[in-house]
Order: sequence, then C-alpha cells, then structure tokens
Amino acid sequence: MLKGLILLSMLPFAIACSSDKGKTIVNIPEASGIDYCSNSDTFVVANDEGSYYEIDDKGGILKQTKLGNHDFEGVVCLDDKFIFAVEDRGLMIVDRNTKKKKALAVNTTLDGKRIKLIDKKNGIEGIAKNGNTIYLSKQSKKRKKSFIAITKFTPFPPSIKRIIHHGIIDTSGLTYHDGYLYMVSDKKDLLIKYNLKKDKIIKKIKLPKGAWEGITFDNKGYLYLADDDGRVVKFKVKDLLL
Repeated sequence: MLKGLILLSMLPFAIACSSDKGKTIVNIPEASGIDYCSNSDTFVVANDEGSYYEIDDKGGILKQTKLGNHDFEGVVCLDDKFIFAVEDRGLMIVDRNTKKKKALAVNTTLDGKRIKLIDKKNGIEGIAKNGNTIYLSKQSKKRKKSFIAITKFTPFPPSIKRIIHHGIIDTSGLTYHDGYLYMVSDKKDLLIKYNLKKDKIIKKIKLPKGAWEGITFDNKGYLYLADDDGRVVKFKVKDLLL
C-alpha cells in the first residue's frame, strides 16, 4: 500500500493513504462500536447481538455483559453510564455498575418536519458525544439519505437540532475528538475528519480493507477502530496523518 500523502487535483482536500500499520489487539464478534472511558482508562466495545465488552489498551477483555436481543451499533462512555445506539429503536442508557438499562427515544421533529433517523432499511449506525450534544449517524447507500443528526441530550427526550449532510455513503461510526468529528465509512474504507466550525470535511484517510463500524481515540496518541468482521485494531495517530 502507498505511504504518505497523495494529492488529487480534482478534490478540494487531500486524501491520504493509511500506512497499514494497524495492529489487531483483540477479536470480538461483530464489533460494531467502541469508545474510550477516560475515568477508568479502558474501552467499551458494542456488539450487534446485544453484548458489550470492556477491554484495556492491549486488548485484554476485562468484562463481558449480555443485555438482551439488541442491535447495538455504537456506544458512548460516561463516568457512570454507557449510551448505546440501537439501530432500529433509538438510544439505550445502561448503568455501568448495576447494568440497569433504559430505552430512550429521540424526538425526530425538526422545524415541523419529521427526520427519518430510523426507517425500514436503515437506522442509527454511530454515536458521539460532546457535553450535552449527541451526534447520531444515519447510514444509507445513498448520499442524500446519509447524514448526521446533531441532538441535544437533555432535557429528555433528546431532540434533533440540526442535520449535517456530509455526502458520504455508509457512515457507520462516529467519535468527537479535540474539536473535530471523525467518521468511518464501512463501504468506502474511509476515515473522515469533519470540521464542525467550518461545516465541511477537511480530510479523508484511506483505511485498510475492513468492515469499519466504530472509532475512538485514547489520551496517549492512539486511535482504535472496531471491525464488524470481529476485531479491534489499534493505530498510532501520527501514522494516519491526522
């Protein structure tokens, strides 16, 4: 695979090829979302079959919890809770200690119109959080129907305040890091860096082949990707030219 930066004149930004230096640290079935828990220096990995795994930065599995028949597609870690994106339903809050769970619907009305965040073919595929703002990714094979809903988490129920039409198909994972929103595209094997202030994509990174569905950063200069084919892959941020 080519290393370094490839400039394509037909694009308004650079597309960089990954150096393919990612390392698989653990195999987890249908790993569909991941987030870093800063208060415990661990990670939570969501799986499509209603389970989640808590791991360390070397891939050691610390806990495995089965919550039921839920299609988890993304997860956010708070000090005392997990928030899961459930593809065909909405959100679920889980207490990190007691494992008590609570379903949470999202108010999808924006300016008097209903936003189709969940429909018969596609639903929520990614989740990220910054303060009281929740970002929810709607996955679609069509660019016009693939978007990110910017949602206020409280007061309940969470409600959509704005839509980002980014023009990328099959966005399947999200994270917020250092002021930027990062997405991964399962279909295109892309890592996308989005500038929220300028409201535009500023970088695309070509990833190795995988079913990429989750993304997070730790506080030590590493990025972690969840692959729905059954693994978690760890990269040095500097190797991805971010």
